[in-house]
Amino acid sequence: MYFRNISVCGFLLTLTLFSVSIAQAAEKTAAASTLPSSSEMQELQFEHAQQTLADRYSRLQLQVVGIDERGRKSDQTRKVTFQATPADKVSIDERGRVTPLAGGQVTITARAVSGKTAQTRITVHELTDTAPGFKDRVMPLLSKYSCNTCHGKPRGQNGFELSLFGSDAAKDYNFIVKQSRGRRISQALPAESLLLRKVTSSIPHGGGKRFAVGSVAWQTMHDWIQGGAPVGNQSDVKVAKIEVLPSERVMTLEGEQQLSVIAHYTNGSVEDVTHLAIYHTNEDSMVEIDETGLVKAQDRQGEFAIVVVYGGQVGAFRGIIPFGYPVEEQQKSNNPIDKAVLAKLDRLGIPPSPRCSDETFLRRVTIDLAGRLPSLEETNAFKADQSSDKRNRKIDELLDSPEYADYFASKWIHLLRNARSAPEHRRGTFSFHHWIRESFRQNKPYDKFVRDILTASGDVTQHPPATWYREVSKMEDQVENMSQIFLGVRITCARCHHHPFEKWSQQDYYQLAAFFSQVDRKISVDGNPTYFEERIFHKRGVAQVKHPATGEKLKPAGLGAEPLTIPADDDPRHKLVDWMVDPQNPYFSTVLVNRYWKHFFGKGIVDPEDDLRETNPPSNPELLESLRQEFIASGYDLKQLARLICQSDTYQRSVETNDYNLEDTQFFSRFYPRRMNAEVVLDAIDQLLGTNTSFSRLPPDMTAVQLPDSAKNFSNEFLQLFGRPKAQSACECERSQDGDLRQSLYLLTSADILQKLSSSKSRPAQLAKEKEKTEAQQITELYLRAFSRPPRADELKLATEHLQKNPYKNKAKAYEDLLWAIFNTKEFLYNH
Repeated sequence: MYFRNISVCGFLLTLTLFSVSIAQAAEKTAAASTLPSSSEMQELQFEHAQQTLADRYSRLQLQVVGIDERGRKSDQTRKVTFQATPADKVSIDERGRVTPLAGGQVTITARAVSGKTAQTRITVHELTDTAPGFKDRVMPLLSKYSCNTCHGKPRGQNGFELSLFGSDAAKDYNFIVKQSRGRRISQALPAESLLLRKVTSSIPHGGGKRFAVGSVAWQTMHDWIQGGAPVGNQSDVKVAKIEVLPSERVMTLEGEQQLSVIAHYTNGSVEDVTHLAIYHTNEDSMVEIDETGLVKAQDRQGEFAIVVVYGGQVGAFRGIIPFGYPVEEQQKSNNPIDKAVLAKLDRLGIPPSPRCSDETFLRRVTIDLAGRLPSLEETNAFKADQSSDKRNRKIDELLDSPEYADYFASKWIHLLRNARSAPEHRRGTFSFHHWIRESFRQNKPYDKFVRDILTASGDVTQHPPATWYREVSKMEDQVENMSQIFLGVRITCARCHHHPFEKWSQQDYYQLAAFFSQVDRKISVDGNPTYFEERIFHKRGVAQVKHPATGEKLKPAGLGAEPLTIPADDDPRHKLVDWMVDPQNPYFSTVLVNRYWKHFFGKGIVDPEDDLRETNPPSNPELLESLRQEFIASGYDLKQLARLICQSDTYQRSVETNDYNLEDTQFFSRFYPRRMNAEVVLDAIDQLLGTNTSFSRLPPDMTAVQLPDSAKNFSNEFLQLFGRPKAQSACECERSQDGDLRQSLYLLTSADILQKLSSSKSRPAQLAKEKEKTEAQQITELYLRAFSRPPRADELKLATEHLQKNPYKNKAKAYEDLLWAIFNTKEFLYNH
């Protein structure tokens, strides 16, 4: 009967008493924006300088730009008419695509309706009858039309197999030209080739129609077959990089922007590959992108990216569709974070929310830096402090507290997979946790922290960082975990084939893996099973790894770096860390500052926070680079990084939206509320109730944040339900902060929660015995403990009436209802 009553009374309190500012903010609607009308175009020009058409299979995408009196650019490619002089050298369609007809110099004139003109010159090389090569002309088509995606499965598709994403030209050539008795192509009747009939759907094809008869793609493949199916250029010329033009542009609602893609080759040549490139957008609801590189904006404002892939290289276009609201001039700050964020908001036209209240800031920063709620004494002292620098002093106080080391150690034990895979590993995991905690307490520079882990040798009790090698025991696991944690590069795909969304190949993967090729292990303490521990050591020898496809012995090399020849007596892992911590390394510092940004804001500048790649661009590149430079300049000081973030106006903004920023979910014009971590929620409930959770074989006063390893979450149902990681991967995505029905039911009905509430030592029982304070004072203190704020007048009135009515005729049970209602609210469970 008791729980039935608490469910009714407490639940009604939850619904009526604790309406939260978060929910109130969510009810606001954004005002409709009206962008200023575009001014009259003052100038017309071509986007890029003169170019070259190398052969009859080349195409050139023209781009014409209009510029108004404020210097704003807009795409005019499909709004102008083109004229070529002489007219017999090229043809130009209505999209601005140029097709070569004869060799020579050509002047192209673009004319707008207003009469404005612009000119550019192109060169057409003499057109010969040389057949296109497989490697340089046919392979890009197989990628463009997804042939080597569908048929790139491990066993191909319907008997036809290609290398995934075109990673092996020789293999693909063999499968098309030689396999199945050569039936896929017909040099006598090229148009009747099975290959061409399939892709044009002249005969049934599971992949459907990929391109039309007579198209550029069809003509290229036809001429290749007719010309004897030559392999083509066998030199080492590769695509060094691709350039997307323009790289960035401000657009209007439902506006258009034509892109051009230029491939730069290792021999210095360049080529327009707009018609061969592959396009993706990260915001389908905001823009569309077709196969010709035409971007069409929808009716939604914000920022988006178009990712472009060609020849194993990746580029990106960033588009902005501004909201167009004025950002007030008084939004000034000397913090580099605020400068970068405000510059972005100004470009987007999104006014930010004001600073949050002192009480909100205190609760927010205490949770984020110490993993706990502020105590009643801290809250009262902070409220009474009238000094202008009290927020900065509170940040420093929390950074110097032991709870800071506890909380950030709890974050890193999961990333570093500090989990017991066997009972005898307890000593190692406990030692590693202590070492991590001490590193944060001492504020060990991050570069040294990483070096100590990656170069660790010895047994785990004497050298705790060696525990990482015990849990990540295979070379492949070591390179993949290291890469994701410390570089933000998810390189696992490249173990078997070229990475689908990045430039990394199998060669890049195994060159990176070669740094770990000489890591070895042996059992210490003479193999005594009572003290069984592995000893990690560097095995003398030349660091190298065999390429699984070619058999080539690969030397160690950082991503994008030159291979190294390392003496047999030197531990190659030190060379790896030397490359990683170099200030010029674009990954090491970037992923760390992005990881910390995600910790404090709930969303990375790049999201997911450990997935740095061209195809996943940052929402604010200037902010990310500014943070990276500040971190390097500080000497990789983690406390200074946290201090810089917490001192910023960006971090201290309210969750309350204004009339303009409700829809902002990526530019940090307001603080985004998020549910507290599982450990913090459990400790917060204990802190509010004055109780302790017991964990098997651990001291009775140990909190959930202080747990030394995953150990199957110490068989604690609460931690499992609320998403504490099991430390089975290097991905922070293993931690879940989403709410679900099971969590709600647990808080409503679990015996563990009931026991905490009804204990004679818990806060409800103590409040019932309190004689010196009035009910109003006790309610106020409960609010200060839970929310770091006093109750509003209506909340105080309703809570007081509930205590006075006291349906149980038992004051302790009435307080149980009140506390139960408090920790079931979003305001309690969320950091806001």
